[in-house]
Amino acid sequence: MANLKEVRTRIASVSSTQQITSAMKMVSAAKFRRAQNAILGMRPYSNQLAEIIASIDTEDGVQTPYHEVRAAKRVLLVVVTSNKGLCGAFNANVIKEAQARIKHFQQTGSEEISLITIGKRGTEFFQKQKGLVIASHDDLLDNPQFDSIALLANSLMQDFREQKYDCIEVVYNQFKNSITQILTAEQFLPVIQKENTTATTQKRNDYLFEPSKEEILRNMIPMSLTTQFYRVLLDSLAAEHGARMTAMQKATDNATELLKELRLSYNKARQAAITNEIIEIVSGSEALKG
Repeated sequence: MANLKEVRTRIASVSSTQQITSAMKMVSAAKFRRAQNAILGMRPYSNQLAEIIASIDTEDGVQTPYHEVRAAKRVLLVVVTSNKGLCGAFNANVIKEAQARIKHFQQTGSEEISLITIGKRGTEFFQKQKGLVIASHDDLLDNPQFDSIALLANSLMQDFREQKYDCIEVVYNQFKNSITQILTAEQFLPVIQKENTTATTQKRNDYLFEPSKEEILRNMIPMSLTTQFYRVLLDSLAAEHGARMTAMQKATDNATELLKELRLSYNKARQAAITNEIIEIVSGSEALKG
């Protein structure tokens, strides 16, 4: 059985860790609420915009430079992780999925695969593979403003128009709730043309297009892609804070359980020490009597 000093040291260490994880959980909870409100407020607009665009390109087959489907010889992956750790498997899952997508494109004949990383965890991991990461934008997560994110989205759209890349995908964690994140590999470009369904046909009648549908679509596609990219980062941030809040809650609970075991062990060791002292005193007293 461990001596009293060792147990006391462990109790103090675990207690200190418990205070840190509890404080981090409260900080993450505050950040999570803000991030959750941001993404939940963004989704209706993003979904409605996508619905309007779908009602145009499914009806008339209108094409833009962003619809052009080419053989995926040059592929760009945008990998969104976090700048900080202590959020469970949040970053590991994204990195693992990105590696799976790289392997998939290599097996399907892609000649060039490049990465843009958003988040220091992903940047640090993939920079070990020389020539893979062409740019990193970790600062976007510190202060996710629409204008700065739109600049990156516009740059990606320009690269696709100029045929620098044939396919652009985004790998990230989509926010569902504080406990669940949906690992997603989402095609950003080319734009996926929605199938012509009965529900889509019924919704078309709700819109009057002025001027022409072609002109509207050519203006709305870049807006929709920029909005989609902004939504991806808000999704990832909300998922990150939810994952960190959950991880810190579990760590705090584990520390509480460990403290119970350590205090029980300490009490047992203390009782054993007291018992030994009593036995020694009684034995000494009996020896003196003899």
